[in-house]
Amino acid sequence: MNLNPATVLNPVFNCLHTLIQDYGVYCYLVFVWLSLGTIAWILSGGLRRKRSQDNSATVTPGIIITTRSHVEPSPLPIIGIEFDQAWDGDDGTTN
Repeated sequence: MNLNPATVLNPVFNCLHTLIQDYGVYCYLVFVWLSLGTIAWILSGGLRRKRSQDNSATVTPGIIITTRSHVEPSPLPIIGIEFDQAWDGDDGTTN
């Protein structure tokens, strides 16, 4: 008994190859229409979990946007730096 996956699945691949070769266009059209139906079903709520109607609370998430008055930021502290007033420039001269 040969359990090599390529050998075991070879008849399946041959069947798919023949099916696509003979009826490929029709398979394509069926898959397109099935995908459109599936998308419509999902958008209409087909994947939502069915809820029981007994004593259940409905929670709807939402975003609340509030406006805030403009708040002036506190001024940054000024760090005192002492420097020599006699320095005039890069040429090394002083006043």
